[in-house]
Amino acid sequence: MSDNFENEPTEDEEESFADLFESFDGDTSEDLQVGDRVKGEIIAIGMDTVFVNTGAKIDGAVDKVELLDDNGEFPYGIGDLLELYVVAFDENEMRLSRAFTGVGGLNLLQDAHKGRVPVEGKVKELCKGGFNVTVMGRRAFCPVSQIDAAYVESPEDYVGQTFLFLITRLEENGRNIVISRRRLLEEAQEKAKKAFLDTLAVGSVASGRVANLMPYGAFVELFPGIEGMVHISELGWSRVETPEDVLKKGDPVTVKIIGMEEGKKPGQLKIALSIKQISGDPWETEAPKFRAGEQVKGKVTRLTGFGAFVEIAPGIEGLVHISEMSYTRRVARPEDVVAPGEIVTVTIKDVNLESRRISLSLRDAEGDPWSDIEEKYTPGQPAGGTVEKKEKFGVFITIAPGVTGLMPRSKISQSAQAAEIDRLKVGDPISFVIEEVHADTRRITLAPTGGEETSDWKAYSKPQPAALGSLGEKLKEAMKSLK
Repeated sequence: MSDNFENEPTEDEEESFADLFESFDGDTSEDLQVGDRVKGEIIAIGMDTVFVNTGAKIDGAVDKVELLDDNGEFPYGIGDLLELYVVAFDENEMRLSRAFTGVGGLNLLQDAHKGRVPVEGKVKELCKGGFNVTVMGRRAFCPVSQIDAAYVESPEDYVGQTFLFLITRLEENGRNIVISRRRLLEEAQEKAKKAFLDTLAVGSVASGRVANLMPYGAFVELFPGIEGMVHISELGWSRVETPEDVLKKGDPVTVKIIGMEEGKKPGQLKIALSIKQISGDPWETEAPKFRAGEQVKGKVTRLTGFGAFVEIAPGIEGLVHISEMSYTRRVARPEDVVAPGEIVTVTIKDVNLESRRISLSLRDAEGDPWSDIEEKYTPGQPAGGTVEKKEKFGVFITIAPGVTGLMPRSKISQSAQAAEIDRLKVGDPISFVIEEVHADTRRITLAPTGGEETSDWKAYSKPQPAALGSLGEKLKEAMKSLK
């Protein structure tokens, strides 16, 4: 009885299975040809060569120098994926590269043209309409519009440089070769744009550069070929009149994505950005610090018919009502007192965080002239002022800036100076006596000077001669007898 199991493979069967496996493994490389684009994983990194597993029986090898970045650094590690082109292939070796380089025959050029494989070329000189470029030992032509994805201002800057190109036309057995670098750049940009867009989401933060300024906002380039707009209302928490006040073209900025939606054109994406939302809302971070009664400095931002708005912190405005502009004069228009852009000192009267309103006062910051009025003026005290306004019931007189008293008509009519007072005009000086002071109601009653004598009419009668006495009488009679 045999010790082998019934289903155990024989030696011949094992050899047959090995052959089949090897044949299967080899099939993965049969379809690869020079010019094919492959994607593989880095499995080893040597001093000069990087080895890549492309799934073929033979691992691919690429010169390490081809993979260095703009700073000359090697940015990859084991396990990273690369996309390369097959530039040489046989049973023993598969050479990979980012492009066809060196001197090659017509077959290589045709493969590159057909497979859209990049070729390396050195810009030799300027010519009519473009550049003469050496590609794999042959002369090729690159139109000036195809040397870069951006507008070319100085074509001579490209002479002497080496780039990757796509062959767009190959005719006359290689005697007529037209190439384009722009197509490669645009393809790379599209891939990079897609990868970048995949990272964007509402609420994310990105860096960019101011590309253009318009009256309604600023366009910011987030990535080559990708722009978003910052509306003027999102440029800052402070009021912005024009974008030019806070930005200029080329400025680097940090922005927050606040909206993304499809545009009217196919494939168009509208990205709404905000600069102010990068920082916190000042009504939540700064406004709670303000207290009623506190004096602060601020900038007048705008005027309305009912008052002036003053910014007391970036993004925080308060209102000075027209009635709070001055104690010393009657204000008919806010522009008679302040102007936009002016720095003023104000007193905070009220802070309402829920409604985001702060009431301010200019006149309280300057001081209330009625606060010590009873110490300055007492009943019976003579004083002077100017006529402010004349009414049927009396004359208003300015005693001091912000302090007006009333001389009632009943007081004037009892005065010997009534006619003189009636002839006075607005602005004329006048003397008076303080009669009553009521600080709580802000009222002062005045009386004409000498008014205390008008009630005693005898004080204004003609004086009588004094008596001469007995001796005087006798002398008087003697004088009469002499006549």
